[in-house]
Parts: sequence; structure tokens; C-alpha cells
Amino acid sequence: MARHEDSWGLREGDALAPELTAVRLLGGGHAYEAWLAFDEVTWSPVVVKVLRPSQVDDASSRRGLRREVAALAEVNHPVVVRALRHDLDGDRPHVVLEQVDGPRLSTLIRRYGPLQPQQYLPLAIDVAAALHYLRRVGWVHLDIKPSNVIMGAPARLIDLSVARPEEEARTLTHLIGTDAYMAPEQCDPGARVPSYASDVWGLGATLHHAVSGSRPFADGDPDAADLADRFPQVAGRPRRLPAGVAPEVAKVVEACLDPDPDARPLPHEVADTLAPVLASQPRGSLAGFKVRG
Repeated sequence: MARHEDSWGLREGDALAPELTAVRLLGGGHAYEAWLAFDEVTWSPVVVKVLRPSQVDDASSRRGLRREVAALAEVNHPVVVRALRHDLDGDRPHVVLEQVDGPRLSTLIRRYGPLQPQQYLPLAIDVAAALHYLRRVGWVHLDIKPSNVIMGAPARLIDLSVARPEEEARTLTHLIGTDAYMAPEQCDPGARVPSYASDVWGLGATLHHAVSGSRPFADGDPDAADLADRFPQVAGRPRRLPAGVAPEVAKVVEACLDPDPDARPLPHEVADTLAPVLASQPRGSLAGFKVRG
């Protein structure tokens, strides 16, 4: 985790970059900060993903930002956040992204527990549509998880910082992704082959979390030497879904979490299976990301 002091320390009204005025810090990770900013080019709020001060001269972090810019330039889908412009060579290397209203799926689950079918079915269909598109254009996201899904109409998939062309993903020999949501082949690259099916696994793990309120597998030990101890999904079975979940939903989750990538459904098959279940829900309750009080 990045040190708290490893921040640009901007205040509201400070210039983040030319024609970008900082509003507030949204969050970030080891290499990046995410800022809500006002953009004088589009004359609207935007999100700016900027390298942390300690990472500006780090070759790996710069490659990661360039990779994300390249991915966003290739990917153009209503469910995937759009890039507006970037500056990779300035004092604060950054990419400007559209600002999407709505909470992260992870935030909703943390605050309110399991989602209702009227909430998790549209998001699963939306993300499946994005994964279908990514497969068609030859890209793999590699980090599908609740914190990378913004709830809305449609849901939005964010953070392409580890995305790869599928050909490149199939040659990976090092871990990429988030431990709890990585497919077995991501946990053991080189011995297994990550592909678009890895994103289907991530969708299944995300849907399981939304339906049940908990991750599909027990937490692993990040310091364990044994692969199965660090990644329970390599050898274990997912937790059971709550009673009362529609059989079609349970079957989709089970199929997406199949340890064999070739046995997992295609993204459009996930959407086709869940669409009739969504259509059967009471119409008056299809209220976007409204949560139970």
C-alpha cells in the first residue's frame, strides 16, 4: 500500500495539470492517485488518474500507465469507462477519464450486504456485454472485481491498468490481478494460460459476491508458499449461494467458476441466460442502484 505522504497533497482549487483543477482525492493504489477534477476542456467534472510522486520516474509504473492508455484507446463500449485525453510525459503523468455517477459495487456490498436481484442481474448482464466486446476486439481485462464496477444504468467497468491483448495475456508468466478474484490460471501463469475465460471467472466471482454478500472463497494467506494456501480457488469449491437464489443465477455462477477455462460459458451466454430472469422481476423495482434501507 502506498504511504500516505506519497501524495501530491492537492487542495480544492489547486492546479493538477493545465486546464485541470483538483476538487478532491477519490482514492488510489500503490502507483496511482485518483482525483475528481474540473476540466476546462470539456467544462465538466472528470476523474484524473495520476502517478504518485514516487512513481513518476519508475519505469514499470510508467509502462502501466501507457498500457492503460493504449487499452482505453482500443476499447470503446458503453459499459467501459472512457478516456478523454492523457499526458504521459509531463510533471504529473496522468490520464483523464469520464466521471461516472454511482457507487462502486464493493461499497454497496460493504454497506448493505447482498444485493437484490433487481440490482445484481442488470450489472451482471452489463458486465457480460462488456466482456463479450472485449473478447471480440481481442482484449482481456484481468481484474474483474466489485471495486472495479460502478453501479448505474448501465453499470460501468473501470480500471484497465492491467488489461492486455489476449495474445499477450496467454504468454503471462507472472501474477496479475487481485488475489480473491483471480481465475486459477491467473494464479499459476506459465503452468496455465490466462485468457478471456479468466474474465468470465472474475464476473462469476463478482456476481457471487453481489448475490451472497461474501467472497466465493475463503481468504488465502498472501505469504503462503503453497499455491493452494494462497489461492483457495485453485483447489477448493466456492461457498454455497443463499437459499432462494434463482436456479438460473446459481447455474451461471457455478459455470463461470468452473476450474476448467474451456468449460466456462461465453460472456454472451451469461447475458442470454440472465436476461429472462431479469425480465421476470417486478417492473416497479427496477430502480438502478437503489439499495435496501
